[in-house]
Amino acid sequence: MALIDLHAHSNVSDGTEPPAAVVGRAAAAGLDVLALTDHDTVAGWEEAVSHLPPGLTLVPGMELSCASRDASVHLLAYLFDPEHPELAAELRHVRADRVIRAETMVRRLREEGVDVAWRRVRDIAAADGQRDRPPEEEGNAVGRPHVARAIVEAGAASDVQDAFDRWIGAGCVAHVDRYTLDPVRAVTLVRAAGGVCSLAHPARAENSDTGAVPEPLVERMAHAGLGGIEADHPSHDDAETTHWRGVARRLGLAITGSSDDHGELTGHRLGSRVTDPAEFAQLTGPATGTRPVTGG
Repeated sequence: MALIDLHAHSNVSDGTEPPAAVVGRAAAAGLDVLALTDHDTVAGWEEAVSHLPPGLTLVPGMELSCASRDASVHLLAYLFDPEHPELAAELRHVRADRVIRAETMVRRLREEGVDVAWRRVRDIAAADGQRDRPPEEEGNAVGRPHVARAIVEAGAASDVQDAFDRWIGAGCVAHVDRYTLDPVRAVTLVRAAGGVCSLAHPARAENSDTGAVPEPLVERMAHAGLGGIEADHPSHDDAETTHWRGVARRLGLAITGSSDDHGELTGHRLGSRVTDPAEFAQLTGPATGTRPVTGG
């Protein structure tokens, strides 16, 4: 059976390795299909395709930052047209706001006596060969994990999770809210761009009373065209996986499984969770924006 991993990051966003290395690791791990899903950017697609090992199929994708009144939501978007005008405009807005947000976090950290430099955060965020590009340009998606790593380097946290818990997570002294898409609108935009969507790690949602994405919101997303739910995720325990598989079945959505690999940050776990080929076919069948690419 084909091994399909539909959630992985490169250093175009908050992974630790360039897209070429990510697809190389995917092939070495025995995967047949990999989705590259960097945060709010498609900047890694070209490099990933140009270095695609023979036999490995790449699903071009992206992880969209969304939020509603009830919870933060991460939406995995696949096989959409990246030139779709309205979607492209929203992505530019999201990326520009990421830079403003990170700069504000650094300023607040320095006010609290944490010796974090903005230039260092930029360097951590920058992909190989892109260090001189303006931060708002595609391919320099600055995010909280980059700020967190700078906090660790400054000696103000023991690791990235500690940096989130102590300084930049929701409710912490240096936390800054961000511009995000409404998740129902995001699903509609991706579908208009010919893409399909799966709800990422639904049992892990910030600003939610239960810690999970509220099911009424998932139902509204399904009505708007949501295609799947990432029930099988490394952060989900067995009960959560079972629950979200049931939600997907009840709503007629595909069940996806993914590693959410970030390279060194997550222990190089490509293929630790996978998607059944029949579920993959159900999810991607309606896509018309672009197609998977297989290395030759």
